[in-house]
Amino acid sequence: MSKKKKKEEEEEPMEEIMESKVMWYPDSKKITQMDLFRARVNTNHGHNLANYNELYQWSVEFYPEFWGEFWDFSGIVCSRMYDEVIDRSKGIADVPEWFHGSRLNYAENLLKLKDNDKIALYAIREGRENVEKVTFEELKRDVALYAAAMRKMGIETGDRVVGYLPNCIQTVEAMLAAASIGAIWSATSPDFGVNGVLDRFSQIQPKLIFSVEAVVYNGKEHSHLEKLQSVVKGLPDLKKVVVIPYVLPKAKIDLSKIPNSVFLDDFLATGKVGDQFPQLEFEQLPFNHPLYIMYSSGTTGAPKCMVHSAGGTLIKHLSEHILHGNTTNTDVVMYYTTAGWMMWNWLVTSIATGASVVLYDGSPLVPSPNVLWDLVDRLGITILGTGAKWLAVLEEKNLKPRETHNLPTLHTILSTGSPLKPQSYDYVYEHIKNNVLLGSISGGTDIISCFMGQNVSIPVYRGEIQARNLAMGVEAWNEEGKAVWGESGELVCVIPLPSQPTHFWNDEDGSKYQKAYFSKFPGIWAHGDYCKINPKTGGIVMLGRSDGTLNPNGVRFGSSEIYNIVESFEDVSDSLCIPQYNKDGEERVILFLKMNNNCTFNNDLVKRIKDSIRVALSARHVPSLILETKGIPYTISGKKVEVAVKQIIAGKEVAHRGAFSNPQSLDLYCDIPELQNY
Repeated sequence: MSKKKKKEEEEEPMEEIMESKVMWYPDSKKITQMDLFRARVNTNHGHNLANYNELYQWSVEFYPEFWGEFWDFSGIVCSRMYDEVIDRSKGIADVPEWFHGSRLNYAENLLKLKDNDKIALYAIREGRENVEKVTFEELKRDVALYAAAMRKMGIETGDRVVGYLPNCIQTVEAMLAAASIGAIWSATSPDFGVNGVLDRFSQIQPKLIFSVEAVVYNGKEHSHLEKLQSVVKGLPDLKKVVVIPYVLPKAKIDLSKIPNSVFLDDFLATGKVGDQFPQLEFEQLPFNHPLYIMYSSGTTGAPKCMVHSAGGTLIKHLSEHILHGNTTNTDVVMYYTTAGWMMWNWLVTSIATGASVVLYDGSPLVPSPNVLWDLVDRLGITILGTGAKWLAVLEEKNLKPRETHNLPTLHTILSTGSPLKPQSYDYVYEHIKNNVLLGSISGGTDIISCFMGQNVSIPVYRGEIQARNLAMGVEAWNEEGKAVWGESGELVCVIPLPSQPTHFWNDEDGSKYQKAYFSKFPGIWAHGDYCKINPKTGGIVMLGRSDGTLNPNGVRFGSSEIYNIVESFEDVSDSLCIPQYNKDGEERVILFLKMNNNCTFNNDLVKRIKDSIRVALSARHVPSLILETKGIPYTISGKKVEVAVKQIIAGKEVAHRGAFSNPQSLDLYCDIPELQNY
């Protein structure tokens, strides 16, 4: 064979056979809520839908009927029924109104349960043995008191109430109180810097802020008052600052430098009439009424303020908890999250199923990497959610919870934040629990929910998200706007969904909204992610952000394809894959490696990695340069940041550093000699 012919063959992308190894099967004898719902659809609509795939196809084609059926099935509480589910003539880019004419309240739907003695919330903090518990009765009483105090100070429907708070009971209670009034809740976590908080909150002009004086993380106490003081100074519309004594006793906290500040107990005392607790009242509001303002990551510009409706958030979350997760009042649900990440909002809605929710505040590795597994055994957690990175860290540390813990109640492990690597599936089933549903889920802050995720009625395949969620018209599209199967494409949504933002704050003509989602394919939601749908299994592989998509020599691929190979090397702790462009617009791929402790970056490692990428993908996927780095930037919500590094190596500034958990790592990418003169 000629050298030229051989080289051409090497550079041809290998036809990838999508692996279909089953890791978990559903129990065929167990009747799930998905089964009951499918039977209901068959009865009410004269169908004979035999499995999840047929139910999914029906839900996408007849999405108004699907959401109408699910409204009834989930038992949503309302004071007025809807006139119409949706105007079907409207497309997703029209942002159509859902459930026109209905009146309801999000908080009422979470607090509707009659079993008042049941635990609603467990709360645990890093380094503390005691577990706080709040029953549904106590939660209703506390929410009524918060709401009465808010009303007393003048909070009305539509006002913004914000939290600069850890993941604790008071955060849930303040949010539910705001929602009961019809105020709009927004939150950031204490690990946000002052600029990151003001980049967000200054845009929405809150009247009331809740915060704490200090937090404990990674074994250290971090004072919070100085940051809070600076934040308050930058929010001129604030009428009151409520400080929760969280680490220190009240007597040791000095609020004198923070104007209009008051301790939580003094604030709540204003809600009482004498010694009497107030009645819990729920404002009845349209389905589309704003509940939350969420934010884009802000890694490349000022964060966009996404307004999410009370009804849309409620019904979409319930569809995921009830149908996809089979969550019931026997479940104890925990997601490792901060109060500023959308998974917190998702977690809290699960209270509406009657499940108990576990709130954990602190490092998942302190006092030991087993801290979350200890909680599973201690509290009987049934559904545990985390970031994909945490599972990879446990594997690196060679932890084997299956040998050290019982985990008898645990039936589901959820993972999100970044794509779950195929080897993480192996790790979970070999070293954590062999009969657990491992659900990789994916969606985003933009829809405050999931496009795809766990599914109790179908198998788990290695390396794949199980399925597209019901009534999520998700496809992978090529550059020509055609659906592709078994190959990489842009994740799009072709039909309306109730949890898309109703609008962006301060976007009067909707132009920012339209640009964010509909500029790539007019009338079609382009999510900014790159994915591949397996035509055999219906499973999905996420391939990284499409704005970080790599396209050297006309081969378009996602960074995650590289990460899946590189991070299986024991020497490598983490990696970052980005494009670099020259003045002619030509692109080359740069791969940065962060080494594990006591491992050395050398030419042999570089060669082995290049060879592995060439064999697994193709010669065209091999990075032009592989370099060592001491740090890789992440957002505060735990997402690896590619776009900001791409900007830095192109000589541009990254202004909004408050969005990063480790902003100092960005400086490592300035003026790298090997990247000059390209």
